[in-house]
Amino acid sequence: MKRIFLKVAYDGTNYCGWQKQNNGVAVESVINNALSELLGTEISIIGASRTDAGVHALGNIAVFDTDSRIPGEKFAYALNQRLPEDIVIQESKEVAPEFHPRYCECNKTYVYRVLNCKFPIPMERLYAYFLYYDIDVDKMQEAAQYLVGTHDFASFCSVNAQVKSTVRTVNYIKVTRKKDMLYGEHDIISIEINGNGFLYNMVRIISGTLLQVGMGRMDIKEVKDILDAADRSKSGPTAPARGLSLVQINYL
Repeated sequence: MKRIFLKVAYDGTNYCGWQKQNNGVAVESVINNALSELLGTEISIIGASRTDAGVHALGNIAVFDTDSRIPGEKFAYALNQRLPEDIVIQESKEVAPEFHPRYCECNKTYVYRVLNCKFPIPMERLYAYFLYYDIDVDKMQEAAQYLVGTHDFASFCSVNAQVKSTVRTVNYIKVTRKKDMLYGEHDIISIEINGNGFLYNMVRIISGTLLQVGMGRMDIKEVKDILDAADRSKSGPTAPARGLSLVQINYL
């Protein structure tokens, strides 16, 4: 028996999230079905990050065990022939049997994208949150520094999350603005967050809170007070899922 590592990219628009659920089609289920068809036996993958409905990924990680003679690096090619075009295996390889994508130490990088211009751009509607308000990214960046480090992030976690601890470490947050000319001139604001793990909706709540600062609806120093309060009701709204992508997972 060997353990196979998969690096998975997907457009989350048409899925109820990564994890198998009863209320829709999950990314995990589609990959399971493709693997089971390929190998002729029921396969269940183990994923690193259970992204929500509508959230995208460039590099989610999953593993599965098999006694197949197919070389690890060939699974990507075989699976991509069986997967829909909105799910693509970027890499496959054999790893140590004890490697577990959720329990091995790692850092994850998420990016939240905001389309900031006068009118929406249809081609961005599934991959960025449209806001026409004036947004001060310098204030957002300053406020974000209160969240860097090891803290209790209870204020930035959905109330229905079931976790043993709400303490997490955020290594950095970068808020940037750039001109994008692909579909005509417009601004894209990116909130890049890197940490050792994230609570349910944590990145989207942080993004929604920082955007309140950027729009002048919240003072910079209020972010520290929100963090210290450990109370979800004190923080900003949960930003829509479509703007969020899991960009990378680095194992240490």
